Amino acid sequence: MLNNIKINCHSSIKIQKENIIYVDPFRINEVPHDADFIFITHSHYDHFSPKDILKVAKIDTIFITVEEIKSSILVMGVPEEQIIVVEPLKEYKINNLKFNTLPAYNINKKFHPKENGWVGYLIDIDNVKYYIAGDTDNTEELQNLNCDVAFLPIGGTFTMNCEEAAKLANKINAKVIVPTHYGELVGTNEDLEKFLKFTTKNVKVLINN
Repeated sequence: MLNNIKINCHSSIKIQKENIIYVDPFRINEVPHDADFIFITHSHYDHFSPKDILKVAKIDTIFITVEEIKSSILVMGVPEEQIIVVEPLKEYKINNLKFNTLPAYNINKKFHPKENGWVGYLIDIDNVKYYIAGDTDNTEELQNLNCDVAFLPIGGTFTMNCEEAAKLANKINAKVIVPTHYGELVGTNEDLEKFLKFTTKNVKVLINN
């Protein structure tokens, strides 16, 4: 399920299957111009980075994003018909790609208000469902999440912390959990160690190296 999937750093993910998909491209070292789809969860600089987007975008890349980012993408020279604006708790199909949106917000901190309408993505590829959380706490909407692979933030400060992420990992019964959003701007390897400690034995965790 994780073949041809790479975490570039932080929460920047590349999925290279039938389509080449980037989610929140950030700190991209190469200039591949190979993205069929670019998903953006919200407007913070470590998730919406125009200079990194320009490294991976090509002339016909489709952008999936929230309303507040649309004007910034237009300024980058992307035609409006290649920008798909999404809302939380909706189902979408673009060409041969199916995905759902889930709310991404903070419960007890101010960085990601629910009313902003920011999202995580549940992307269906070859009947495998990949959940990329974006910046979120362990919210009510995630309690019945049904996915095969979950990329969960564990670093705290702006997202759920390692213990909160472990509680979610223990509940949702995904086949694989991949911890993200630590070791770069926030979160440490100690958070990773705690996350592994708090997850139950039946939770399979894969670490990005």
